[in-house]
Amino acid sequence: METKHLSPFQQGVVGVQFLFVAFGATVIVPLLVGLDPSVALFTAGIGTLLFHLVTKGKVPIYLGSSFAFIAPITESTRLYGLPGTLCGLVAVAGVYFLISFLVKWQGTRLIDRLFPSTVIGPVIILIGLSLAGTGVNMAKENWVLAICSLATAVLISLLARGIWKLIPIFCGIIVGYTVACIGYDVNFQPVLDAPWIGLPAFVTPHFSWQAILYMIPVAIAPIIEHIGDIYTIGAVTGKDYVKDPGLHRTMLGDGLACLFAGFVGGPPATTYSEVTGAISLTKISDPKVIRIAAVTAILFSVVGKISALLQSIPSAVLGGIMLLLFGTIASAGIQSMIHDQTKLEQTRNMVIVSLTLTVGIGGAVLNCGSFSMSGIGLAALLGMLLNLILPPERTAK
Repeated sequence: METKHLSPFQQGVVGVQFLFVAFGATVIVPLLVGLDPSVALFTAGIGTLLFHLVTKGKVPIYLGSSFAFIAPITESTRLYGLPGTLCGLVAVAGVYFLISFLVKWQGTRLIDRLFPSTVIGPVIILIGLSLAGTGVNMAKENWVLAICSLATAVLISLLARGIWKLIPIFCGIIVGYTVACIGYDVNFQPVLDAPWIGLPAFVTPHFSWQAILYMIPVAIAPIIEHIGDIYTIGAVTGKDYVKDPGLHRTMLGDGLACLFAGFVGGPPATTYSEVTGAISLTKISDPKVIRIAAVTAILFSVVGKISALLQSIPSAVLGGIMLLLFGTIASAGIQSMIHDQTKLEQTRNMVIVSLTLTVGIGGAVLNCGSFSMSGIGLAALLGMLLNLILPPERTAK
């Protein structure tokens, strides 16, 4: 659905809803690594706008804090300090720029060769399923709240009309939060203590070769995941963003977002599957709504009480919503394979799909000195290598 069918008020409400979907993950990364959540909100908003500028406003993607960097940031900060670590995060952007150049140079033929449907389909499925555990862990903190928010979102998406049909996630969060306020102990003291207006606590980087060398290899996994996310949003919206505006532009936009975040003290940005799931559920895919979410994130980053209020939402409420959203992403992967008529009766294709899914879901980890890769990144790399080295299947004569 395009925003030309929505009033300005409806566009604003839907945009805020998309931010709510991404809010929990965006702020939890800085909380885990010792960065300022307000800075993360600010850099997510600016980074998303930079991404949309580079991609000509065509791709409905929201950028938020990358989970792939949690452990590396923690360890690098211990070894080289936060300013040195930020220098390493700035260097990560250079890896994105390099890949963007290679894709621009070689064109989509390189991507089509590395990521056929037998590779990209399982990767999209993994993007959804690998996050399922996060949703369940959040939901099980209080299943009553999780079920309230989940049931509300499902019923609204199925039965509602008008503007309510557009905001099932927002409705689910409101109902779950209301139940939490009535029946459980929600701590509002941080909201009372927070200032109304205040700039985020920005931190500038300090040059460190050690941190640069430490962080650069970490970029491999989120870059591979970025490619999977672009295919995923394409499968959800029915558009080929790899060709228009081009994967080189999406990669460049993500790199610029990482560069900006590193310069002001925020975590690296990455494409957010949560928002893709919300787009799949609401059928609203106009990038303009995502830009509204980005501007809202920037405003929230300087309004302390709103930021504190959002952080007071119980994790279980958001977890109930995530159970639905992550499943829709996995479904998009299955739909992609069906659309491309992936022939799983062929042994070669079956091997690639099976091993990609097994490694990704099974939690395999590749360790090589200080560098490690796991999850979606490792599974995608394995699928890509198998596709390149396995010989074509012989046909019976």
